[in-house]
Amino acid sequence: MGVWMFPGQGSQHIGMGAELFARYPDWVQQADATLGYSIEQLCRHDPKQQLDQTQYTQPALYVVNAMTHRQHAQTHAPAQWLLGHSLGEYNALLAAGVFDFVTGLQLVQQRGALMSQQQGGSMAVCLGLSQQDVQQALQQAKLNDVDITNINTPQQIVIAGPKKPIADACDVLTQAGAKRVVPLAVSGAFHSRYMQPAQQKFARYIKNFTFTPPQIPVIANITALPYEANNIHNTLVQQIAKPVRWSDSISFVLNQGQDHFEELGPGKVLSGLLRKIRCV
Repeated sequence: MGVWMFPGQGSQHIGMGAELFARYPDWVQQADATLGYSIEQLCRHDPKQQLDQTQYTQPALYVVNAMTHRQHAQTHAPAQWLLGHSLGEYNALLAAGVFDFVTGLQLVQQRGALMSQQQGGSMAVCLGLSQQDVQQALQQAKLNDVDITNINTPQQIVIAGPKKPIADACDVLTQAGAKRVVPLAVSGAFHSRYMQPAQQKFARYIKNFTFTPPQIPVIANITALPYEANNIHNTLVQQIAKPVRWSDSISFVLNQGQDHFEELGPGKVLSGLLRKIRCV
């Protein structure tokens, strides 16, 4: 029972899912056939140093998250609420029965490939300022090319945009009182207006798929509200170029009286964010 959370990019690491590949050979075979390479080799050993490249990161995390959930669901009662951070939202939808494992992997593979094509952008995480503080500082500095892309906690805000404006924004936010502003090691400005070309191509791809209404409520990143059964396609398309409202999503679930959360996937990034959201 309770809430199950699935992590997104940033939680990957070499060796993730090591104990799961032998347990679920059917999914490993399906993943290899879909992707055209060995998902186990990528996740466990990363011989070609591809794991941190978006087009590989997203399928790898999806598969490990999915296997983690499959193992967890064998010994636990179903969750009452599901949510995932960015890429992790696809695992939440898989867990809710919206699509099967291979369909989700096909969507994620295409999503990662399209997002990786939007090169040249930059991102940074700002600690110690609210979303309103960040927005105000950017506006006063006339940094109109910078978007807020993740509201991870009330005091952890991610920004994205072209490299020079992001570098300028780091200085501006530091002067505005941020505890720290840390550039992120990414190749694109994810969840910003600069992902709109990828979003448009993904919209054409996803229209060929049919989805089933969620059997368990899934909180959408872009609305911080439960998915609407008749709007799954559009919600997934919009997610690519819209902010991830993680703090609001967790707050929504907390307000439903939930207090038992489990993170299903590599690492404990979301568990750390949860503690900070709860402290507010």
